[in-house]
Amino acid sequence: MIPAMPASAAAARPRQASSASSVSAVLLRFGRVAAMGTVTALILIAGVWASWGTAQHVLLTKGRERGTVEVTRCGGGTCSGPYVPVSAGSQARERVVIEDSVAVARGRSYSVVVKPGGDEVVRSGPAGVLYAWVPLGGALLLASVVVAGGLRRTRVAWGMAGAGVVLLTAAFFAV
Repeated sequence: MIPAMPASAAAARPRQASSASSVSAVLLRFGRVAAMGTVTALILIAGVWASWGTAQHVLLTKGRERGTVEVTRCGGGTCSGPYVPVSAGSQARERVVIEDSVAVARGRSYSVVVKPGGDEVVRSGPAGVLYAWVPLGGALLLASVVVAGGLRRTRVAWGMAGAGVVLLTAAFFAV
């Protein structure tokens, strides 16, 4: 301490330095949480958005044409076959198109919902619902890494990862 400096001024000086560093630490922590929270939200929104394109037809079936398709031909990323209606007001079609994926095999019959305005169909029933939400399961797994590392919320991250794994595993076994 300098002899000419009062004791109260010497005690106040270190507090100002620690006060400035604590403010910057709080701002950095807030910035990290805001950035990682935004990234997490965007990942989850993208997962829902990717899933909703198919899930809306499978979940909201009121007024939609429902039936079965027997897959007779596959090629070029799609499979096709004759459509047999099940719901009232649905019309039989000689050929409808379904996406060729692990969920579709040639020679098998599937319950489907016709997308409005065309001859494209998507799988319905429990397998169709679970398969439609697969992108969300992947988004949950990816977001769990961001939540654990960026937000440092390990319990929430484990919960999100568990939900993603359960969804993907259920879809795998249902399909």
